[in-house]
Amino acid sequence: MRGPEKLLESENHWETRMGGWFRNERVVYRGQDLHTDLMDMSWMELYLYGITGRRFTEAQLKVLNAMWVCTSYPDPRIWPNRVVALAGTARSTGTLGISSGIAVSEATIYGGKAIIMATDFILNTRKRVESGSDLSDIINQELEKYRCVYGFGRPIIHTDERRPYLVKLLENVGMDQGPHFLLSIEIEKILLKKKDNIYMNYGGLIAALAADIGFTSRQFYLFISTMFIAGKLPCFIDSSEKHEGTFFPLRCSCVAYESDITRRSWSSYKIAKY
Repeated sequence: MRGPEKLLESENHWETRMGGWFRNERVVYRGQDLHTDLMDMSWMELYLYGITGRRFTEAQLKVLNAMWVCTSYPDPRIWPNRVVALAGTARSTGTLGISSGIAVSEATIYGGKAIIMATDFILNTRKRVESGSDLSDIINQELEKYRCVYGFGRPIIHTDERRPYLVKLLENVGMDQGPHFLLSIEIEKILLKKKDNIYMNYGGLIAALAADIGFTSRQFYLFISTMFIAGKLPCFIDSSEKHEGTFFPLRCSCVAYESDITRRSWSSYKIAKY
């Protein structure tokens, strides 16, 4: 933007199609009256409607809800949960703890960025295959560019314990024949021939399902941004109820120090005054 024109256009004025509060009268939510048109929705349905402007089938809602339930791990050793637990043991507030946990879920390897990459990959790959590209060539190009295929492979352990439960639900509700889901299985087969133990991970599975349901990568990223909260809250509560500062303490002797310097001198410094 150059010049003040756009700023002047927006002064005391904001055009939106999302909605607004009309004092003591009504609330409009994406063109619908929140208190009359949308009151029959569950919170999950409203959340999805806010992101996409769409209504979803009962089967789709079951699958989307299960995505959240399947990955709600109340284990404080998991990095985002550890941040939440640290907030509890430091006697911070629940809101700050949960917000911090969500923030560190914005990760390239395991979090929001990885989901965007996995969703973009499966969406683009299907388009390319439909246009005549060879699937093996696409995978080779992805490996050459990123040294991995987002949505496939898992560190430490190879398989994903969440996968069979979600796949079983897909079969039960008749959503196991989606084109992106079936394509992800073909990708897995090719990767397993190239390298041992490169199975589809949970991110790849839910990205394929999201693509079949009709999400864009950005919409799905927004949907999963609060996906892990149900696993974070117990970690905060647990650490808040224990002695302050006792979450995973580490004694100095446990730190492996290999430098030749046994003692360091610290330079003095002056704090600037403003």
